[in-house]
Amino acid sequence: MQPIFIAMARIRIEKTFDFEMAHALDDHDGKCKNVHGHSYVLKVCLIGSPINQTGHPKNGMVMDFGDLKKIVNNLIVDRFDHALVLWEGSPYLTPEVRKTQEKLIVVPYQPTCENLLSAFAEWLQNAIPEDVSLHSLSLRETATSMAKWFAADQQ
Repeated sequence: MQPIFIAMARIRIEKTFDFEMAHALDDHDGKCKNVHGHSYVLKVCLIGSPINQTGHPKNGMVMDFGDLKKIVNNLIVDRFDHALVLWEGSPYLTPEVRKTQEKLIVVPYQPTCENLLSAFAEWLQNAIPEDVSLHSLSLRETATSMAKWFAADQQ
């Protein structure tokens, strides 16, 4: 039986990324107020229609997974992997920490999964090709804890 081709099908593609990151949640009422680290798992889901152009190097693809990998690694993974991320008003952000930390990222927000996802979504929406859309992101901080971002929820 010949497969049925639907030229305007909308397909979701997803790629998973891993990175290690430390942070502290200032004023938190639990253990997370201390500097600590996690093994993060980021899932990026895009939606679009596969290219339908004979001879095109990306024919049949919504987006080349390799191209998506380059974008996410450049904007997020390479930057945050093995970094210490602190809020700009954190008491941990001392001159000594600024001087000794090779990979220190100072952000204008509490570096929670939720806030990181909001920043990641903004960066990715500005970097992906116009013919695809960011559908969703998830960021797993521990084996049992994750945050999710959906484009549909932002309207």
